[in-house]
Amino acid sequence: MSADPARVSAAGATPTGNTYDKYGSTNPIEQKMMAGFMASLDGMLDGLAPQRILEIGVGEGHVMTRVRERFPAATLVGLDLPDAELAGHWRSEGLPCMFGDATRLPFADGIFDLVMAIEVLEHVPGPDAALRELGRVCAAGGTLVASVPFEPIWRAGNMARRRYLRDWGNTPGHVNHWTRWGFSRFVSSRFTVDHVASPLPWTMVRATR
Repeated sequence: MSADPARVSAAGATPTGNTYDKYGSTNPIEQKMMAGFMASLDGMLDGLAPQRILEIGVGEGHVMTRVRERFPAATLVGLDLPDAELAGHWRSEGLPCMFGDATRLPFADGIFDLVMAIEVLEHVPGPDAALRELGRVCAAGGTLVASVPFEPIWRAGNMARRRYLRDWGNTPGHVNHWTRWGFSRFVSSRFTVDHVASPLPWTMVRATR
């Protein structure tokens, strides 16, 4: 099981990529947790038939690859902070991604019918601005699917594994922290929350614009 130290974006101090490669872990417990996470994500996408999809904070593209396989006819766009290593990975995987700032999205109003923010809002110094932008580019009646670490369960789990003890279990780069209820309330400021899931140790929501 290998750690992947977070890279720092050329645009500033916000880390890009995964601090820890949870998607590629060989630990059976972590694999089971990730299976639960992906099952919840699949459930959030049930019943949707999006034509234009945006994912912010696409990282190495694990989620985008899964979404592309599920909706092969859709037009996808991924966005993340400038990072040459990530860009090379996107090219090698044929992922349609670009550099950009989640708080100032370079898209017209209401052009996506599915917007996704999977494991990214905890990293964004201005989460309210990012959510506002997701609401702006999401079409009326469109869908948001978003996830964040479930606090304080996330940090407690890190401490139980003796990780990041100096920071009370806080993963490097996590600048925002939400409980399950708190994240639902946060999303409700711009969307109507339809469903909340807790594939521990995460919170995931599906909401309508």
